[in-house]
Amino acid sequence: METESLVEQIALLAKSEPHEKRLARVPADYWALTKPEVNLLIAITVVASFCLARPATLQGFPYALLIHTLLGTLLIAGGTGTLNQFIERQFDSKMRRTSRRPLVTGSISPAAALWFGILVSLGGAAYLALAVNTLSSLIAGLTLVSYLVAYTPLKRKTPMCTLIGALPGAAPPLIGWAAASGSLSVEAWILYSVLFLWQFPHFMAIAWMYREDYDRAGYQVLPPGQKRYLFVALQSFVPALLLVPISLIPAFLGEEGRIYFVGAALLGLTFLYCAARLAVIRSNVIARQLLLASIIYLPAVFLLMVLDRN
Repeated sequence: METESLVEQIALLAKSEPHEKRLARVPADYWALTKPEVNLLIAITVVASFCLARPATLQGFPYALLIHTLLGTLLIAGGTGTLNQFIERQFDSKMRRTSRRPLVTGSISPAAALWFGILVSLGGAAYLALAVNTLSSLIAGLTLVSYLVAYTPLKRKTPMCTLIGALPGAAPPLIGWAAASGSLSVEAWILYSVLFLWQFPHFMAIAWMYREDYDRAGYQVLPPGQKRYLFVALQSFVPALLLVPISLIPAFLGEEGRIYFVGAALLGLTFLYCAARLAVIRSNVIARQLLLASIIYLPAVFLLMVLDRN
C-alpha cells in the first residue's frame, strides 16, 4: 500500500509540472524507455564480436558496416526494452526500483510507448536487413520475439525464467558476428556461451538485492521460502565456475594469445570468488559486489579478446 501511495504521489507531481518542463523532459523519458544501461553492454559485445569476426587487414576495416550493425542492433534492443516496460507497466508500479519509469509516472502514455516500441523495433530489423545482412536481422528479430513472448511472461510464473531469458539475452555476439562474416562459426557460439553463463550470476545479484521488490510485484524470479537460498547459490556459483574454462577455449584453439589467457583466467576466478561468496553469505552487500564484478568482467574479457587476437 505504501508503494502504491508513493507511485500515485509521483504521478500527481508529474502531471502538475508546468507544460514547458514536461515537454523538455519528453526526449529523456523516451530515452529511458529504451533501457540505455542495458544497451551499453549489448553495444560492447556486438562491437567486440564484429571485430573478432572481421579483424583489421591491410585492406582496412569496415567501419561503416560496424556503425550500421550497431545502430540497427541498438534500435531493436531499445524497442525491446520499451515493449518490455509497456507489458510490465502495472507491475513496475509496485516496485521501488522501477517506480520512476515514464510509464509508471504517466509522463508517457501506454499507447505512445507501444507505438514507439513497435516502430523502433521494426525500424531496427529493417535497417539491419537492408544495411547489413538478412542473418543479423533474423537473429535480432528472433531475440526480440523470444524475450517478449517467452521470458517476460514467465517471470511471473516460474524461477526458470532466468534460463529462458538467458537464451535470447546471449544473442548480441551472434548478431555482431553474423553482421561481419555473414555466417556463424564455432567461435561465435563460444562468445554466445560466455554471455549466456555470465547472465546467471549477474541476474542473481540483482534478484537478491531486490527480492522484496520482486515479491511485492508478484515476480517468480526466485523460489519461495527456503528454496531460494539453494537456488541463488547454484545459479550464481555453477555458471561462474563453468565460465572459467569456457572463456579460455579461444586461447586453447590458438585464436587468442597469452595475455588473454592470463587475463581471462584472473577475471574468471575473481568473478567466481564473488559468486561463491554470494552462494555462502547471501547479503545485499555481497550481492552488490557480485553485480559490480559482473559489470567489470564482461567488457574486460571481450576487450582482451579483441586486443590479444592472434
